[in-house]
Amino acid sequence: MAATGAFPSSYQNPNLPFPKPLSSSSSSAAFVIIKAPTTKTKKHSTNSIRCEITSTNNWTVEPDPPVHFFNNKSPDHLPVPMASESAVNKAKKVCLFYCAETKELAQKVAAESDGIELRSITWRKFADGFPNIFIPNAHAIRGQHVAFLASFNSPSVIFEQLSVIYALPKLFIASFTLVLPFFPTGTSERMEDEGDVATAFTLARALSNIPISMGGPTSLVIYDIHALQERFYFGDNILPCFESGIPLLKTRLQQLPDSDNITIAFPDDGAWKRFHKQLQHFPTIVCAKVREGDQRIVRIKEGDPKGRHVVIVDDLVQSGGTLIECQKVLAAHGAAKISAYVTHGIFPNRSWERFGSDKGGNPEQGLTYFWITDSCPTTVRDVMHNPPFEVLSLAGSIATTLQM
Repeated sequence: MAATGAFPSSYQNPNLPFPKPLSSSSSSAAFVIIKAPTTKTKKHSTNSIRCEITSTNNWTVEPDPPVHFFNNKSPDHLPVPMASESAVNKAKKVCLFYCAETKELAQKVAAESDGIELRSITWRKFADGFPNIFIPNAHAIRGQHVAFLASFNSPSVIFEQLSVIYALPKLFIASFTLVLPFFPTGTSERMEDEGDVATAFTLARALSNIPISMGGPTSLVIYDIHALQERFYFGDNILPCFESGIPLLKTRLQQLPDSDNITIAFPDDGAWKRFHKQLQHFPTIVCAKVREGDQRIVRIKEGDPKGRHVVIVDDLVQSGGTLIECQKVLAAHGAAKISAYVTHGIFPNRSWERFGSDKGGNPEQGLTYFWITDSCPTTVRDVMHNPPFEVLSLAGSIATTLQM
């Protein structure tokens, strides 16, 4: 309030002592602010400030505008949004681009979440065969989270996809994720003789030079890379995220009528090291390749397949020779059924045709099931509806990873 004249005694605080004036002059007034002693209790302390008026002659009081008081509530009393509301508000929206080979998988991924929106790319070629690529409505993805679903199934398509992968982060996007389900040069990760070229390292270097987006380094999603140490081939401009298709296999095994009679077989020590921790609740068999003369023959190193439904597990298959040898030795040792799982069914030169059905429980003749994922789209189109093959889709896992 504003004091302009006589100040009535009713404005004095009766709880505070009113000292004698410092001056008896009626023509001036002075204010003295004195901090009263602090009063402390067990839970809190209070401070009070006293304003002393040394002259009260001929003063009037004019009211100030109303003063509003607010309760100083602790954060514990503030309203907190429900968890479901928070999840909805924080749902990550992703623009998903794809190449021609991954169109069907991209559609399945988008169907898994309302937060994933498909965006197309125009893939064309000039007369000389080099790519002529256009990203429609590119300005609309500014500030958006963007992902690209790639498939390096052939060396001929890597360059055109790398061109898009290098271009997208430069469009002022919030973040960039590259989903490359199958890392194709993963088996060429080491040198055995002077002059060998480790092409796994070459591809890792190419991906490590993807431009940084506004959100920072690119996230790279790969499923069941052949050797875990390959994560160290990538540079600091990319963040490799290694996922696995084994959870899909475990879910499928639980659906089988003989799910309580499953035994997992690994074709070699490398497969055992790679996957045994994820499948530790199943009985296991470990096979090994031994040399007899000029031949390498598969033998059972440990475990017993007799009377069991044995599932051979590995990360990938090419010609399928090792899996067929495993099938033969397991059948010879009394396995009741034999199935197989690989995350990446590569099958060059239609080698998938070597695998037939067991025709109702004859493990010597073929497999009961051969499960693969859709990490290699070309293979999926070839083996679809051909027993014993069954495709386990990565779509749900990819959709979940994109919205992390």
